[in-house]
Amino acid sequence: MSSKEEVLSKLAEAVINGDIDLAKSMAEEALKIGIEPWIAITQGLAAGMKVVGDKYEAKEYFLPEVLMSADAMYAGLDILLPHLKAETAGIRGKIVLGVVEGDIHDIGKNIVKAMLTAGGFEVIDAGRDVPVSKFVELVEKEGAHVLGMSTMMTPTLLSMKRVEEILRQKGLKDRVKTIIGGGTVTEEYREKIGSDAYGKDAVEAVDKVKMLIQSILAAAELVKKE
Repeated sequence: MSSKEEVLSKLAEAVINGDIDLAKSMAEEALKIGIEPWIAITQGLAAGMKVVGDKYEAKEYFLPEVLMSADAMYAGLDILLPHLKAETAGIRGKIVLGVVEGDIHDIGKNIVKAMLTAGGFEVIDAGRDVPVSKFVELVEKEGAHVLGMSTMMTPTLLSMKRVEEILRQKGLKDRVKTIIGGGTVTEEYREKIGSDAYGKDAVEAVDKVKMLIQSILAAAELVKKE
């Protein structure tokens, strides 16, 4: 029997190497030996994808390698996902995710998307190089609980600030929470523009999104009781 550490390590290895067969077999092994699906995803598949993201940013990996790694990650998620959804059936929420206008670095956003999808959330992927107006439009159209924006570049930080301003102007901040992240984003910048949360990496971002949605649902329950 494989140990928990071995299986998690091999899940990460499968993603890093773009090995779909290994990702599938290790995902099945994880379930077989009793590893919680969320642990297998965050400490196995997502951990491997974080390495891939780092290699991509360092120009050690290029788009073909990243796509192979993403395929391996999704192969593992396909096996783990049904079990995870059963565990998280009580938590529901809709999230709009996107990379702000002027930036096309979407590896981090894609990792967050995969992990949120695996967690049973509905994710609307706005893509990359997303105009300010598009974010606001999707929030209104989809009735999103959370809006997540990311960027790896300093000049494009201003797009996040503008989205926050428009959401406030339209009176939408009382029903949608925002979270920001990316290489140039900091907690201090979150405070400056009035975003609700900051995620320093994909795992933290997912945890923060869950907390934001729980707070929204809790507030909705209080309104019902009143």
